[in-house]
Amino acid sequence: MEKCYRIRQVCFFFLSFCMCSSVSKSLLYSVPEERKSGSLVANVLKDLKVDAKELSARGARLVSKTSKQYFQLDPHSGNLLIKDKIDRESLCGQHDPCILLSELMLQNPLNLYRIEVVIEDVNDNSPKFSQNQFIFEIPEQTLISTQFPLERAQDSDKGENSIQNYTLNQNEYFTLDVQSHSDGSKYAELLLKKQLDREETPQIFLILSAVDGGIPQRTGTAEIIIEVLDANDNAPQFKKSLFQVTLVENSPLNTLVTKVEASDRDMGSYGHILYSFSQVTENVLRSFSLNKNTGELSIAGNIDFEETTNYEISIKATDGGGLSAYCKVVVEIEDENDNTPEITIMSIITPLSEGSPLDTLVALLSVTDQDSGENGRTACIIGANLPFVLKSTENSYDQLVTQQPLDREQVSEYNLTITAMDQGSPRLTSTRMINIQISDVNDNPPVFERSFYELHVRENNIPGLLIGSVNADDLDMEQNARVTYSLLPGKIHDGTVSSYISINFETGNLYAIRSLDYEDIQDFQVTVRATDKGSPPMSSDVTVRIHIMDENDNAPFILYPLQNSTFPSSDLVPRGAEAGYLVTKVVAVDRDSGQNSWLSYQLLKATEPGLFTVGTQNGEVKTMRPISNRDAFKQSLIVVVRDNGHPPLSSSVTLRILLVDGFSDPYMKMADLPKDEVVEEEDRMLTMYLIICLAAISSIFLFSAMVFIAIRIQKNKKFIGTYNSALGFPVGPNSQENYVDSAPGSASQAYNYEVCLAGGSLNSEFRFLRPLFPVFSVDPLNNQENVRNSTGVQEPSSHGEESQRIIQARASLSEDAAPRAGAPGCPVNQATGANVNTNQNDWLAYQ
Repeated sequence: MEKCYRIRQVCFFFLSFCMCSSVSKSLLYSVPEERKSGSLVANVLKDLKVDAKELSARGARLVSKTSKQYFQLDPHSGNLLIKDKIDRESLCGQHDPCILLSELMLQNPLNLYRIEVVIEDVNDNSPKFSQNQFIFEIPEQTLISTQFPLERAQDSDKGENSIQNYTLNQNEYFTLDVQSHSDGSKYAELLLKKQLDREETPQIFLILSAVDGGIPQRTGTAEIIIEVLDANDNAPQFKKSLFQVTLVENSPLNTLVTKVEASDRDMGSYGHILYSFSQVTENVLRSFSLNKNTGELSIAGNIDFEETTNYEISIKATDGGGLSAYCKVVVEIEDENDNTPEITIMSIITPLSEGSPLDTLVALLSVTDQDSGENGRTACIIGANLPFVLKSTENSYDQLVTQQPLDREQVSEYNLTITAMDQGSPRLTSTRMINIQISDVNDNPPVFERSFYELHVRENNIPGLLIGSVNADDLDMEQNARVTYSLLPGKIHDGTVSSYISINFETGNLYAIRSLDYEDIQDFQVTVRATDKGSPPMSSDVTVRIHIMDENDNAPFILYPLQNSTFPSSDLVPRGAEAGYLVTKVVAVDRDSGQNSWLSYQLLKATEPGLFTVGTQNGEVKTMRPISNRDAFKQSLIVVVRDNGHPPLSSSVTLRILLVDGFSDPYMKMADLPKDEVVEEEDRMLTMYLIICLAAISSIFLFSAMVFIAIRIQKNKKFIGTYNSALGFPVGPNSQENYVDSAPGSASQAYNYEVCLAGGSLNSEFRFLRPLFPVFSVDPLNNQENVRNSTGVQEPSSHGEESQRIIQARASLSEDAAPRAGAPGCPVNQATGANVNTNQNDWLAYQ
């Protein structure tokens, strides 16, 4: 597979070179949209400077740059024709200009011509509103000249073909005010020009039109419905001022006497009428009741002809605005049959099981009437929509039996009203209430309050901590509704559910068995089962997801500079450095997440407090003022890195900085140093050895890479002619090759960095600068091994995530650090002027 990849790279290089040399120029044409298939766009012979014979002989062919070919070339005439009908709006939408790209290919010799066809807009789309109908609710007392904004119409066309004006049909209430936005687009507002009257015109229908400026002109319309809202400008009115009613004595309670009705031309609350008694006697209040919403006058007490032969009742009707009207009701009482039937309950079965079959006997009734003849003949009825029915027997008894299945969960008891009436004139009735309790059977499983639970717990919790609870309800009762909870078996990472969490079987409370670590596990889910105590028992399950919330339990880890090296490095700063000079950068990471991992940098202590400053967010160490000769040669800085947790955790790092003169000299002499500073011979020798080793390794690496590339090109030279089509990656004379081993588990990535080495100083200075080409992927496991094996100073970590974050932070350091001096692209050390290229492992080894 690697061999084929090399061959494709070489072939693509030569093919790209040939194609770049064959493309000569671009041809620009334009054509209106919606042209028919076969329409002429242009003739390319003149632009190509060839005749029709040569065009046909060289096998002219048109290649589209899109997935669909919209044009075709006639090789005999050179005409560029439309192949399929083109819709500019579907291709480009509102983008302008709309250009279709194609390439014209001529062979022998190979020439490629870029053809750009501009699709011109035509007025083929009508303006359109988002809705066909718009409804406005406007009170009838709205002031004249009030404006109501209208929704804009949309037109897919551009320029003059888009919307230019709005119009409104002729009407006596509204006119249209058309205005323009700052971008030139039009919008309209309704303007009230006449006072509204809901009682006269409750609704107004208008037609709004949007007109574009194309030729021919197109129009889009929408209907506007004006709902006129009511105001309280009308008082209630009764149909008549006097109502006369005849009523038989001893009429049943709640019997309707009459219904008085008043009307109000207003609507809403202003048209809602409430009825009440007006200046009536106590006898009327005791005997009658009035429904305040419907105006129904009913019997509320005993009506006795011997006590009162007629009643005069005054009723007031009041609307929601406080306007009122009055009427009078005269009730005449007639003397009639005054003995009511009597209902006796012989037997009743309660409670009644909800699993009872149909026609089960519930109660046995007996009805008697002291009257004789037709007045003594009685009948019983019960309410509608009940699962019971009354059946008469031969011995004048009535049986109450079931006629539908019972469900205690829907109705746990029934309060039946049994009504008995005689056949007299008028008929007299009596009622009897019976209560029937429904007993339970276990026919419902437990149901959780939620279909899915999400609970949160902070890491480093105390074992046995209450996380939350689940709750399930059972529609059954007593033993059938008693619910117990349990956890279903399962796996959480490498352990069982029971090793992480437990549940109280009675309350449903969930407890953490162990202390949880957010860096080890962020969330997990368990399944809880609720089972009732019925026979047979019924159960249901629910999923509970538990999220671990991060605590600030990890202090920042400083990646650069390393503090455990045998020979700690020092940063060199020229004494001529100005304010804002970048000295070095402190890089740190935090294993926590969220704001617990937000790091800030602070200068805790310095030899010269006002000389250096540290960037709070990026950790960059810069000079605050120009360096003077009075500043000490050796500077020591202590930088504290603090996270944003509660409470915050911090780490510190010590930086050593040397202030030197003649920063560009390859060697600094002992005489240049202050008299109180002593240069050790070991440090100078170490610097020289490092320069020699770094130069040797870089030379060997460059020589090996050149030999490897030359051998590969020589072996694969015979396959160059096989691949003559374009490959997926651009290759040019300035491009760099990056080889990746595709075998599983062996992915590696070579990195190039620019390292600036200071010679002649007391200590060597390495700058981890920007890589020469972008890094797309890094194998965390391999990089973790490389870091441990190459540095030799960092302690092995048991956490893979920490190693991975260290590698990612080193990569970010390489992107953030910028050269301090020298020409762009080739940074030069300010002390020695040397610049050396090496890879990441070399850099790590010297660190």
